[in-house]
Amino acid sequence: MAEQAFHKRWVAGSIPAVGTMSKIAILGFGREGNAIYQYLLMSHINRLDIWVLDQNARLKVPAGVHKQLGKNYLRGLKKFDLIFRSPGVPYRLLNPKPYTLNPNITSLTRLFFQKCPCPVIGITGTKGKGTTATLLYLALKKSGWRTHLAGNIGAPALDLLPQFRVLRGREIVILELSSFQLQDIDRAPQMAVVVDVFPDHLDHHKNLKEYFEAKSQIAQRQTANDVIFYLADNKLSARIAKQSPGRQISVWHYISAKERSLLRKTLKLPGQHNFRNAQAALAAAKYLGCPLKKSLAAISKFKGNEHRLEFVRNLKDVRYYNDSANTDPEGTVAAARAFREPKVLIVGGKDKGLDYKIWAQALPRARIRALILMGENKNKIKKALRITNKVRIYESTNLKKAVGLAKKLAQSGDVVILSPGAASFDMFKSYADRGQKFKQLVRLL
Repeated sequence: MAEQAFHKRWVAGSIPAVGTMSKIAILGFGREGNAIYQYLLMSHINRLDIWVLDQNARLKVPAGVHKQLGKNYLRGLKKFDLIFRSPGVPYRLLNPKPYTLNPNITSLTRLFFQKCPCPVIGITGTKGKGTTATLLYLALKKSGWRTHLAGNIGAPALDLLPQFRVLRGREIVILELSSFQLQDIDRAPQMAVVVDVFPDHLDHHKNLKEYFEAKSQIAQRQTANDVIFYLADNKLSARIAKQSPGRQISVWHYISAKERSLLRKTLKLPGQHNFRNAQAALAAAKYLGCPLKKSLAAISKFKGNEHRLEFVRNLKDVRYYNDSANTDPEGTVAAARAFREPKVLIVGGKDKGLDYKIWAQALPRARIRALILMGENKNKIKKALRITNKVRIYESTNLKKAVGLAKKLAQSGDVVILSPGAASFDMFKSYADRGQKFKQLVRLL
């Protein structure tokens, strides 16, 4: 019944078209900016004057497209009839009142919600949204849904639209949604899942309030017919869910003790945080009518997403894990707690305005043999750890030296984890670039 009502509510809704505009700006020409361009190319290219605006002065743009690059890339925005903002561009640079929507500013996510003809499940949170989205994707696929995974993970959502010209039965989209993607939406997914939420991205958002408000749009933009799942013991997850006018469901109340026990025996991912994510995925799958046996069978085969506590190798009885996707302090604590063995952690990177005092209390209780600091914010982390002398701290000037030092410090039976708790852009192109380089260095040991 829940599955049928969910699908009916979505397809019955009106899907407004994007109007024909004379001058269009694509603000930020990365992964999503390129997807927007391709969409416009297929839809309106003969009727639109397209501009690419990007702070990268050396960016190459497609032939026939105007460009405004470099430090003045935001100049003269009023001349455009419609601006597509990429997630990497803070919304407050365009609109001083972030939650008073400007009809001339839109985004890939907003356009996708307008155009997608099938149900959408949106999954957000600070940590765990990618794992939760993938587990739910596998459970639904195993249960017979024609399922698509996109958003902040996988392909840009607009890339899916050509596949929906003919719907084939039980078709559904799962979107992993960041705060940047949610900030200016004008409608929300009919089903939302909010996993653990912590302070994050304070280098991008004005303050914690703005970050929390951005996440909250997934609930505030829902209707009374919608549903939202949340983790009741995470205060921010619960606070977000309570803002939805739809049905609010605690994951802990929806999953029975028996189901929880079976899931724990089935799940291959390490750590209590991954068990929490798996419960959220199982709850959403259950709501949509997926048989428990099939959901568990799908979950049992999943060994984790790349760069998220990803096993790299075992060298002389020391296991190495790549957790480069973790860019906040709470994620490092979760990674440390995922293993009972003594650990050597490699941490640090570009500062995002976050507080590392949590490490002074949590890490001494997590059997940390050594903490190796590197990156732009290593002095900030060292200062936060001054209140404890129970963690041995080392410093490194680059990742190669940090990996070599970790090998020297680790003993038989230990675990070495790259779990930076910080962004990567001080030394790397992205967290994926950082993770790939870590894996290469470990395999060369």
